[in-house]
Amino acid sequence: MPDRHRHTPELASLLAERYRVVLPDVRGYGRSVCADPALHTWSRYADDVLALMDHLGLQRAAVGGTGLGGTIALRAAAAHPERIRAALVISLEDIEDDEAKQAEAEMLERFAARVRSSGLSAAWSDLLPSLAPGIGNLVREAIPRADPASIVAACAIGRDRAFRSVDDLRAITVPTLVVPGADARHPGELAAAAVQILPHGELAPAAPFDTVETAEGLGLALAPALRAFLDSYMLA
Repeated sequence: MPDRHRHTPELASLLAERYRVVLPDVRGYGRSVCADPALHTWSRYADDVLALMDHLGLQRAAVGGTGLGGTIALRAAAAHPERIRAALVISLEDIEDDEAKQAEAEMLERFAARVRSSGLSAAWSDLLPSLAPGIGNLVREAIPRADPASIVAACAIGRDRAFRSVDDLRAITVPTLVVPGADARHPGELAAAAVQILPHGELAPAAPFDTVETAEGLGLALAPALRAFLDSYMLA
C-alpha cells in the first residue's frame, strides 16, 4: 500500500532534520482516488512526480520510495534526469521476464476480483503471510485508508512494464541508492545486480525487514544510510 504513511512519520521526521520532505500518496492509494484503470501506468506515475514538483515550485529534487514507490522513482529519474538530483529505492521490485510478468498480471487480476467480491481485508489476508513482519504490519495499517475501487483499478499496473530487463537501468544516470529487499517480490540479489548496472548506483546495507515489526523500527534502521547518501549529493 504505497501511501504516505508507509515508513512515516518516523523516517520522514529523521530526514526532515536536514531536508524538506514531501510525502505524497501514489495515485489510487491513501487519500488519492483514481478508479480508472487506464490511468494506472508507469509513465503516468512518473509524470505525477513531476507534476507534484511543479505544483510545489521545485525545480530539482531527490525522489525515493519503497517497492512500487521505488520503481516510480526510477522511472521518473530515467525520464527526467534534468529534474531528479538523486533516487533512493527501498526494496527494489523484481524485474520479471515475460513468464513471471504474466504470472504477476494474473495474480493482480485475482486480487482485484477478491477485492470486488470480499473486500480489501479479505483480499490481503491471502497475501500477508508471504510478507516480512514489518511490511505486513504496515499493509494492515494501510487497509482502512485505501479506497477499494482505486485499488482494483491500480491492479491494471500488472499489465504494464516498468523495465524489460535489469539492463534498462543503465539509462538512469542520476546517483541512485538501492536498499536490498528481503522477499521473492523484492529479491536482495537483484539489488546487488542493479547497482552494478546503474551508472551511479550504490548498495545500502540490508535493512532488517524480517525482524523489525514497526514503522518506527524500520525508520530508525533505514535513516542512517539514506541520510548519508543525501548528504553526499544534496549538500555538496
